[in-house]
Amino acid sequence: MATKIRLQRRGRKSYAFYSIVIADVRAPRDGKFTEKIGTYNPNTNPATVDLKFDRALYWVEAGAQPTDTVRNILSNEGVYLMKHLRGGVKKGAFDEATAQAKFEAWKSDKQKGIEAFEAKKAADAKAAAAARLDAEKKINEEIAKKVAEKKAAAAAAQAETEAAAEATAEETTETPAEA
Repeated sequence: MATKIRLQRRGRKSYAFYSIVIADVRAPRDGKFTEKIGTYNPNTNPATVDLKFDRALYWVEAGAQPTDTVRNILSNEGVYLMKHLRGGVKKGAFDEATAQAKFEAWKSDKQKGIEAFEAKKAADAKAAAAARLDAEKKINEEIAKKVAEKKAAAAAAQAETEAAAEATAEETTETPAEA
């Protein structure tokens, strides 16, 4: 039986996530499968992969052919690197401990890259928030200037009307005294 490692679609419309399954090559995309070895959620940044590493390695070594997307996922998770290292152990190029050490070094290097990406993403978000805050402060200052100008204009108009009212009151008080 020819097996394939493929994605099986789940989720709702416009928000798909996938199960990584082992299936017969003749089975439809969302049809019958032999084993579920993980999940893949492309909706997050970075995409979330939950994989049963040992089972994926077993099926790759057993000859299951992955689709292009699944091959990329397995490669990013280190399944193909471990297959390569196990091949070196079988050929006698190095021992199991050296292979495991190389894999752990690769894994820690990859983890550092992910942490650097997360730190950059957090710094970008913080910078964007600071830029929005600065823009909002400028807008608030402009609004405050306009309000101050309106209040000053209203106070000047009020003072003008009070001065005019006082002038008319003085004229009316002066007129009866003359008569």
